[in-house]
Amino acid sequence: MNKLKKNYKKIIIICLFIYIAYIFINQQRALNLYTSNQNYYVEQIEMQKAHQDSLHVSTSNIDSKEHVESVAREKLDMYLPNERVYVDRGK
Repeated sequence: MNKLKKNYKKIIIICLFIYIAYIFINQQRALNLYTSNQNYYVEQIEMQKAHQDSLHVSTSNIDSKEHVESVAREKLDMYLPNERVYVDRGK
């Protein structure tokens, strides 16, 4: 009877160790997944910050005379008086 109790204790202890190892492995997998997601989002934030900086630069230049003239020429086909415009018929 005493031997049987010792065997049950050993089995229970082994099962506990297996269960604890299983929990640690699953937590490590979840941690690795969260770390990779964090790296992805940090990269996305940096890209958006760079895009935001470029938008700030373009908005600061929007009121300049050069920008207004380039938009008028390129998008609105407007030109200064007495300016010669050459059209390429090959296009």
